Amino acid sequence: MTYLDDVVLAARALARHGLVHAYGHASARLDAATFTVTPAHPLVHAGETPLVTCPVAGELPAGALPEVRIHQAIYRARPDVGGICRFQSPHVIALSALRRTPRALHGLGAYFAPQPPLWDDPLLVRDPDRAAAVAAMLAGARAIVLRGNGAVTVGPTVREAACHAFFLEDAARVELAIGDRDAVPYTSDQAAQRATADASLYARMWEFLLAEETR
Repeated sequence: MTYLDDVVLAARALARHGLVHAYGHASARLDAATFTVTPAHPLVHAGETPLVTCPVAGELPAGALPEVRIHQAIYRARPDVGGICRFQSPHVIALSALRRTPRALHGLGAYFAPQPPLWDDPLLVRDPDRAAAVAAMLAGARAIVLRGNGAVTVGPTVREAACHAFFLEDAARVELAIGDRDAVPYTSDQAAQRATADASLYARMWEFLLAEETR
């Protein structure tokens, strides 16, 4: 299994689990200077068209979507990031329209404690300066929510980034289900203990995300 295989599998998993529709992209770092990203096609068709190799710095090649500049900026700012997912899941979008991001109200939400930052601009991020600003706002977090436009999740590999996309959507679902009722977010200590980076936890979620692929 290669990084290229994982990008295709992650992309199709995002589509299969309703985290993207016609739009969205997934990428993986190849080395310090390059990464590979899905082309300008719905992620349900990932693998039918070759992935696009992009530089971490410099102009995007033909076939790369303008929003891939967000990937560039994050890879430059975060040497620890090896994979990125850009998606438009329904609960994340609905919550962001209220200018809110999910709090750590349940186990999966703890991975973004106390809550992911909100990029409070409804326009798509397609230029280098704004992409760099998104990366700066992300800082060391696992996700950033883009108001009205979904979110971006990151991880050491694209597998973890895809798992974080599922976690974030579930956290937004819980937040919206609670509504205006009182809720008790996890404390920082509780969130730190719950948001384990244990490899077996991610392996199980990855297995779940790929369940239909492997039957």
